[in-house]
Amino acid sequence: MPIVNARQRDPLICHNCSSNFRLRSGVAPLNAFAARGIDTAIGLDEAGINDDRDMLQEMRMVLRAHRIPGMEDADVPSPGQVLRMATSGGAATTPYGSHIGTLAVGKAADLVLIDWDKLAYPYLDPETPVLDAVLQRAKTDGVDLVMVAGEIVYEGGRFTRVDRDAALRELHASLQHALDPNEVERRGLSKALLPHVRRFYAGYFDPEAHQPYYRPSSRV
Repeated sequence: MPIVNARQRDPLICHNCSSNFRLRSGVAPLNAFAARGIDTAIGLDEAGINDDRDMLQEMRMVLRAHRIPGMEDADVPSPGQVLRMATSGGAATTPYGSHIGTLAVGKAADLVLIDWDKLAYPYLDPETPVLDAVLQRAKTDGVDLVMVAGEIVYEGGRFTRVDRDAALRELHASLQHALDPNEVERRGLSKALLPHVRRFYAGYFDPEAHQPYYRPSSRV
């Protein structure tokens, strides 16, 4: 998904890895983007497509999805590259890129603190880099605190601004109703369009004319 930052006019790419997998959109040529110096961010896409909002899981998927057979480090994203995509890369796709995305004096204090024991216990090799441990092991249940612009919005398993249980109950109750006529019409329209969309994409990929960026399978 190409994005142009209205302030700097430089092209940026927002990579929504898990959404691409679900939609069968293929695997973005992330390594080729990096080789060409194209800035790339990690996105989560809309919850109706992705089904969750787990950035830790998304970073782990990006780290692993772009690995190809072989032992050349230059051919695969590094943990540092993936973290940059999720932080400063993501910030660059917004109008707030100048004051979010990195920890620096004068920038918004947006922090996520992760319980180290959830990563390292019962054992983590001392030679394992911290960033590797975070990307390979961290899960949302290990997030201890989230701060946005200096305000703690999540701590110790509880949101400070929202009653999560009450909000979920209200949301559940609001969805327990029959579809209204507009929703029924939209669902019918989507089903009616599907055969036409399939015809449009028939032959979209010609394996003889298009070479994939990645070699996802090793030799047999």
